[in-house]
Amino acid sequence: MDLLKIGGKEISSRLFLGTGKFASDSVIPDVIRASQAEVVTVALRRVDFDDPQENMLQYINKECILMPNTSGARTAEEAVKIARIARAAGCGNWVKIEVIRDNKYLLPDNYETLKATEILAAEGFAVFPYMSPDLMVARQMRDAGAAAVMPLGSPIGSNRGLKTREMVRILIDEIDLPIIVDAGIGKPSEAAEAMEMGAAAVLVNTAIAVAGDPAAMAGAFSLAVKAGRQGFLAGLGEARPYAEASSPLTGFLRDRD
Repeated sequence: MDLLKIGGKEISSRLFLGTGKFASDSVIPDVIRASQAEVVTVALRRVDFDDPQENMLQYINKECILMPNTSGARTAEEAVKIARIARAAGCGNWVKIEVIRDNKYLLPDNYETLKATEILAAEGFAVFPYMSPDLMVARQMRDAGAAAVMPLGSPIGSNRGLKTREMVRILIDEIDLPIIVDAGIGKPSEAAEAMEMGAAAVLVNTAIAVAGDPAAMAGAFSLAVKAGRQGFLAGLGEARPYAEASSPLTGFLRDRD
């Protein structure tokens, strides 16, 4: 079986699921089932441990791996504090680091993210840093102990697809860690493309949450991720700048004349 070994665990689904933007949190269980996702991320600020009716965690299957994220953090210090609170509250040791100070494009602050990665990895967290694709910073995150690197495909929530594909491709080629494409993927075909490139997984939220039928779209993404991964493992044919016939163009009719 083609298992993804990551963060001290083995998982079979390479589609990670985000839980924001759904019209109602009550659809999340159906979405998780349709997606077959085993890793689900949730912003800790959306979890109210004192009020079960307002606690996002009630909608997440207990068999899923919970990956709290530090959404809302603007500095490494804030991200570290959120991660520690999540672990103390029983959310496990996986954490997705988001440090964003740019309010217009919501681009991650790579250097503050790197600082948080260093601190939390040293404390035994499985750290998944969300970052703008940059080879030098990705190497530093790897050296700091990150469990994976999560480059954006395009600005978060934009559904614009793999606008950073060449930079992501470089990370896949050069970083000996799982590369998980996070943010911007808007269509199942774009998830398949990321997997065909050799990404270890993709994280999808907005494209599923805002779809007319979120559960059906989650199922479509699940199929696309599987197809892209199988295509990568099978070995894609080389793209050519010119035509090449699949059958001989000479000999048959001419030999009969």
